[in-house]
Amino acid sequence: MRAFVTGGAGFIGSTLVDRLLQRGDDVIAYDNLSTGMDEFLTEARKSLRFSFVKADLLDEVALAAAMSGVDVVFHLAGNADVRFNTLHPRKDLEQNTIATHNVLEAMRANGVKKIAFSSSGSIYGEAPVIPTPETCPFPVQTSLYGASKLAGEGLISAYCEGFGFQGWIFRFVSILGERYTHGHVFDFYKKLLANPQELEVLGDGKQRKSYLYVQDCVSAIFTAMENADDPVNVFNLGSDEYCQVNDSIGWITEALGLSPSRLYAGGNKGWIGDNPFIYLDTAKIRALGWNPTLTIREAILRTLTDLEANRWILERRP
Repeated sequence: MRAFVTGGAGFIGSTLVDRLLQRGDDVIAYDNLSTGMDEFLTEARKSLRFSFVKADLLDEVALAAAMSGVDVVFHLAGNADVRFNTLHPRKDLEQNTIATHNVLEAMRANGVKKIAFSSSGSIYGEAPVIPTPETCPFPVQTSLYGASKLAGEGLISAYCEGFGFQGWIFRFVSILGERYTHGHVFDFYKKLLANPQELEVLGDGKQRKSYLYVQDCVSAIFTAMENADDPVNVFNLGSDEYCQVNDSIGWITEALGLSPSRLYAGGNKGWIGDNPFIYLDTAKIRALGWNPTLTIREAILRTLTDLEANRWILERRP
């Protein structure tokens, strides 16, 4: 199989690239390196079955040319800057929604019919049903990021109906693991390096969140694509547990041998659009035989260990 991975130099994308190569696929990684890191592709570049295209998804000509001869698209590129989405409203539209439209049009131009899409549990907003199933009542959107991802889902579904595509849509919780470049573990570790005595915490620390280890995420994607064959296949990807932000802080500081005082910003949300309780129902993907290998605590500590060993990542990200 010849796979095309958008965001292929990113945290999840580069992990997916490695796994695709390991199972014998040919892989094209497409990334503008605005947030992706070339170093994450070091292993991939050792393979003759790998190629890299540095270009933007908003460049329709470059995108269509790069996708020639492809069998399946894994569309992982996009703006993941959820916290600051209200500071640049057009960014989510361009990098998530319009970019997804461009990917679909490039597929149509090249006769590519299969797409896997990294959506988000953020599309559920503040869900009325916990744990939240894929069939949850249509949610009120609370973030521009979630709205842009939901629009991407809609476009994919429409192309499946209108042009005979087949889509696998994955609604992720927050993903953790090696090559992690943003999120709460990253933020807390960076703050603690700067000041081990004190830790600023957005919200009240009682927000309840679910997380998933990146390798388990990729395994779930493969499981779904090998076993679900509807025109449009929607799956929640997450753990069967959640933790409070305070729990995560405790695990991180204990591992670092620190006991900082905690300064809470207050309120039950960390930022506009933050969901104070994210817990997805993953019965659908589990019914196909998939189960995560790491608990949330293990995934958090695995992430921290990797950041400790690769502090250059902290220096590269603002």
